[in-house]
Amino acid sequence: MRTIILAITTALFGSGAVSAEPENLGRLYLSNPAAVTPPQCYTKTENENAPASNPCYVCHTDSRAPNFTNDLDLQLLYDFAEPARTNRWHNLFKDRSEYLAEVSDEQILGYVRESNYRAKDGSVPLREKLRENLPAHWDGNGNGRWDGYVPDVQFNFDSAGFDRDADGGYSGWRALAYTPFPGTFFPTNGSTDDVLIRLPAMYQNNEQGEFDVEVYRINLAIVEALIKRADIAIDPVDEEKLKVDLDKNGELATATQITYDWAPLEQRHMSYVGEARLAQQRKEAPLSAGSYPLGTEFLHSVRYLDVDTNGEVSMAARMKELRYARKVRWVTYFQHRELAADELKDAHDFPDRLEPVIGDIERGVSNRRGWRYSGFIEDRHGGLRPQSYEELATCSGCHGAIGANVDGSFAMTRKLDAGKSFQRGWYHWDQKSLAGTPEPLRGDGQGEYAYYLKQVGNADEYRSNGEVRARFFDSEGALKSAMLDRLAKDINVLIMPSPRRALDLNKAYRAIVQEQSFREGRDAVLSPRDNLLREVAEGQETGVQRASSYF
Repeated sequence: MRTIILAITTALFGSGAVSAEPENLGRLYLSNPAAVTPPQCYTKTENENAPASNPCYVCHTDSRAPNFTNDLDLQLLYDFAEPARTNRWHNLFKDRSEYLAEVSDEQILGYVRESNYRAKDGSVPLREKLRENLPAHWDGNGNGRWDGYVPDVQFNFDSAGFDRDADGGYSGWRALAYTPFPGTFFPTNGSTDDVLIRLPAMYQNNEQGEFDVEVYRINLAIVEALIKRADIAIDPVDEEKLKVDLDKNGELATATQITYDWAPLEQRHMSYVGEARLAQQRKEAPLSAGSYPLGTEFLHSVRYLDVDTNGEVSMAARMKELRYARKVRWVTYFQHRELAADELKDAHDFPDRLEPVIGDIERGVSNRRGWRYSGFIEDRHGGLRPQSYEELATCSGCHGAIGANVDGSFAMTRKLDAGKSFQRGWYHWDQKSLAGTPEPLRGDGQGEYAYYLKQVGNADEYRSNGEVRARFFDSEGALKSAMLDRLAKDINVLIMPSPRRALDLNKAYRAIVQEQSFREGRDAVLSPRDNLLREVAEGQETGVQRASSYF
């Protein structure tokens, strides 16, 4: 039966092999001048005969240093430059019902279960094409070679979440488990995803310059402590061997935690271990709270939804996107503050001028804060191709000047607790699902997802998820206490869709792939969005009366 399904799928959708697209992907042109403004920012927040919904708070909030954006005011006002006042995300207004009816469940299941990253012989077609047979229209700088990231992950994770090759070697990538960011990133709204992190070689090596998995694990735990600004549990380790008092108890003994204690103005410092410790002493490995090491990389695959024979929804083999980020420049607290001040001044002096998108498809686009973002996306036959300059432009919006991100990212702050979680929170979703994961708590002790439901009235920014609305709200619009009790114990009751919804979301996204219309929006839309503005007036208010904090 499986063979038949795949044969039908190949006939309908193509083989999934990497294939060419006719357009010059490296063209430095934006058909949408406001491509950095995500479609969620055009959400119509006002409700008839009810208070306004406020999904804006999860992005636009009081930031934490070294992020000095502090953009709570954007919860109250659509503060758009003139070119951004027209919503050009046309895919969110399209009716996909005919397409959904044409594609059978068996066809879409066969499609999403077929990997477009790894071939049956274990090779990675995209990697081979980038290295050996680069199409001219992928060559952004025209030098005949690919100068960007070449995928080097095997997606073969060990019991500590490290990616391993067929010979048992380490690629340096490590999977981290996290709770999804509220809203669009809930799988019930269209996609599953994963996140991997890799630190530069000096953080993986001991003081003799040799790879040492214990050293690497400890340095990753130190990074987690710096990003979360919290103590992090670790397996027992000999501090005397590493020459660092990791738990800050005043002696070199056996440590079972990384103690967060960083206040340089008060002469309280932290140190990496191994080769990075020596580099830090030479001021070649800067360390500060809320900042990843220079050279840190992230890999983020966005996937379709699979449905097994028991009706369980999970991550599919097929990728929608493979996103990559690298920290290429160290930015100090002072530089971050100056940048935020400059952006405020520019917005005041030139209110209708949009910031330029700096970068290209090979090096990636810049967030102006030391990071570059690039990635790959499905071509119309289902293979992976580089994202165009315009398709990448959206990355610099969410990873740039918004209050909620921490050094340009979101995942590490949401990583599962190292003291309570399976494999200390270092694992991939194919090793363990999110089922049974308790609801994360806000800084004020409230359930984070319950708070989102109260603020928004649904599980997505557009309030279009009828399944969640029916599941969590009564006919009067009040939240069901019994469902909130279940949510507190298991987030899957909220974030995962039913099998029917999962299959339809897959089909809706596949329509965008066949059109190659990502520049007009890449959300899986089952019906045209009602709570979405096509035009925004100058100075238009959102109707939200009181700003809320994401943190």
